[in-house]
Amino acid sequence: MLALPLALAACFGSDGDRPTFIGGTQAGGPQPFPDNFRSDTLALMRTYLNNPVGVREASMAEPVQREVGGRQMYVSCLHFTPRETDGSYKAMRERAVIFVNGRADRVVDRTSELCAGAVYVSFPELEKMTR
Repeated sequence: MLALPLALAACFGSDGDRPTFIGGTQAGGPQPFPDNFRSDTLALMRTYLNNPVGVREASMAEPVQREVGGRQMYVSCLHFTPRETDGSYKAMRERAVIFVNGRADRVVDRTSELCAGAVYVSFPELEKMTR
C-alpha cells in the first residue's frame, strides 16, 4: 500500500534540467531574463502550431515580468495570422509565451491581462518557419 504514494511521488518529482511551472522549486526564485527569447519562442511555436509554414503579420513584444499563478514570470506576447488547414487565412491571433528559468515553457491563449499594454515589433523569423 505504501508503494503507490512513493511511485506517484517519483512521477511528479522535478528533475534538475527541466524547469517546472507549478509546485517545483525551480521556478520559485527570481526569474532570469530570457536572453534567447526569440529563438526559444520560435522553437516552441514550431511545436505549438499544427502547420508552422505560412504564418503572416507576425509581431512580438519583448518579455516583461507579469504575475502568473502567483509568481513573477517573464512573458512575451505574439500577434500572428496562421495558415488554416484549408490554406486560407482568418483572424489574427494573440498568444503569450511564458518563460521559466530563462527558457520558453508554454504558450497561453488567454492573453488579455498578460498582454495589456504590450509594445509589438515585427517578428519576421516567425513568418519564415518551416516544418
